[in-house]
Amino acid sequence: QVQLVESGGGLAQAGGSLRLSCAASGSLLGINAMSWYRQAPGNLRELLARITSDGRTNYADSVKGRFTISRDNAENTLYLQMNSLKPEDTAVYYCFAEARYSDPPGYWGQGTQVTVSS
Repeated sequence: QVQLVESGGGLAQAGGSLRLSCAASGSLLGINAMSWYRQAPGNLRELLARITSDGRTNYADSVKGRFTISRDNAENTLYLQMNSLKPEDTAVYYCFAEARYSDPPGYWGQGTQVTVSS
């Protein structure tokens, strides 16, 4: 089992910044890529960014150039640096870890609320 604990969400003004963290614990040897998703009320869960174990990244067009995903493998922590925030970024943000030996093949964090005011 893998546990993911998120932190760093809260209230920000448009144009401001937040940094989300996702701390992983448990059986971590099978963890490969990690990702950030978000889900606003009434919307589908949206993949925002993904980072592989060797540091390769990709981003959704909606956040490209504003958000940066990173990971500290020594600390087993995933980060999402969010700059130039917009009200449209308001959502619950989730951490996801792809796991080689799990079925379903991954683990979700509990989610953290991000609210951006205009």
